[in-house]
Amino acid sequence: MAQHNTLSQSNNIRIYLGSAAFFVGLVISTILFAPIILICIVFPFSIRYNIGKGWAGTVLKMAEICCGIRYEVEGLEHIKTDSAAVVLSNHQSAWETIAFRYFLPPQTSLFKQSLLWIPFWGWAMATLKPIAIDRNSKNSALRKLISRGTEALNEGLWVVIFPEGTRMSIDKLGSFSAGGAMLAQKSGYPVVPIVLDAGRYWPRYSFLKYPGTIKVKIGPYIESKGRKASDINKEAEDWVIQAMREISQ
Repeated sequence: MAQHNTLSQSNNIRIYLGSAAFFVGLVISTILFAPIILICIVFPFSIRYNIGKGWAGTVLKMAEICCGIRYEVEGLEHIKTDSAAVVLSNHQSAWETIAFRYFLPPQTSLFKQSLLWIPFWGWAMATLKPIAIDRNSKNSALRKLISRGTEALNEGLWVVIFPEGTRMSIDKLGSFSAGGAMLAQKSGYPVVPIVLDAGRYWPRYSFLKYPGTIKVKIGPYIESKGRKASDINKEAEDWVIQAMREISQ
């Protein structure tokens, strides 16, 4: 029993120290990368985007080194890089907001307008064509999502949306709002459903990170042309529910 307790305490210390080291590295990397992105505002968008992608890759590598967090992606064969799409994914932690920028095609995402005021990170994000909305004004937010989202899709950018609206615990899936499906229906671009279990190792609202392998599963395209938004949304949600059961086994 004493040996078990000693090992448990040793593991806890590693988790605390690793999480602290990761946090310091995250802050430093953000302070280093963000000004470079801001300076490059005079250059083409692709240059700023690739710098941001480099930051995302750096963060993922630090999470692996400091916290033992790895990831595996199933379904990359479904990704078509010759055209844009709308991503509808479940949302469990900050991990996916970083990782998607690393292993998915060039993209923009939907998030709260207030996040643009966060020093360094928010300022840099403001140069990467975000779809920043005021969640207190739902009608205005939906109009902006559809108009700005369609512009981004036509430019060849993917649009990443977390239709649950907030980060959920690993054992729950919030109901899907129809905004992403409406964007797909009105723009004619397909939906790519994604499911993940990042919250198991990178919990929401938690300083501590735990070692393990995050599973990501990318589903086949869901066509939107000639379909109702409600049908598109339900098909995506049903796929995510089933895929969540599969990766949790």
